[in-house]
Amino acid sequence: MGNFQYTGNLEETFLTDTFAVIFQHNVPGIMEISRDDCWKRIYVHGGNVVHAISSDRADRLGSHLYRSGLLTRDDLLETVRERDHSDKRHGQLLIEKGLLSPKELYEAIRGQMESIVWSVFSWQKGQVTFKIGELDGAGKIRIHLPMRQVIVRGIKEVADTKSLVARLGTKSTVFRPVYTTENLIELALDRDEYALLSLIDGQRRFFDVCNQGPFGMSGNARLIYAFRLLGLVDTVEPAPGQGAGVKIRLGGESSV
Repeated sequence: MGNFQYTGNLEETFLTDTFAVIFQHNVPGIMEISRDDCWKRIYVHGGNVVHAISSDRADRLGSHLYRSGLLTRDDLLETVRERDHSDKRHGQLLIEKGLLSPKELYEAIRGQMESIVWSVFSWQKGQVTFKIGELDGAGKIRIHLPMRQVIVRGIKEVADTKSLVARLGTKSTVFRPVYTTENLIELALDRDEYALLSLIDGQRRFFDVCNQGPFGMSGNARLIYAFRLLGLVDTVEPAPGQGAGVKIRLGGESSV
């Protein structure tokens, strides 16, 4: 099992679906998403995303600190030069020079890693590889992003709403709730997200839930896909002769 490796293509499979499979099987490992000459690696353990790195210069800690307004350009250039001529990590120098407190640095690193994770969900082309294995903790700062929250946020970033919604069914598809309160607490749904989930009652049609929800047709459909992917809702099988395919239009996009 330690040698298992999955390889996929983003044009064929949503990245969120791959995360959902990893979550369902609760396996640790490293996911690498690559396109052109850029790669990003996301480390998973214990049902959480715990670390992320990237080959993109824009994803580096210094770049993130500068964009966030936590470092001036002069401080960034000075500490990068010093890092390149010493055996110290950039974060260590920032603390030693009093530019950031340890808490501020941790929060900045967490923000940097989160931005790496969120960015890959908007990629429509590229290769995905997942290899089962434990994370080497040496020199790696860990964050803890629950996979349920990662999947929901990731689906919000997906660009191809049409293909995503087409997988849910038709205008007349009906979903029923199958969640527990514990599921919702870990998912950390806000009031509007919970309001949308509450509309799913085993009777309302998919189209009606999308039309009545708080996020607009497209946004509601995305979240329903997330609920379905995470096993919070399930499909009610239509009666014989019902459930014929009907086109649904979401923000100018049509889907079956």
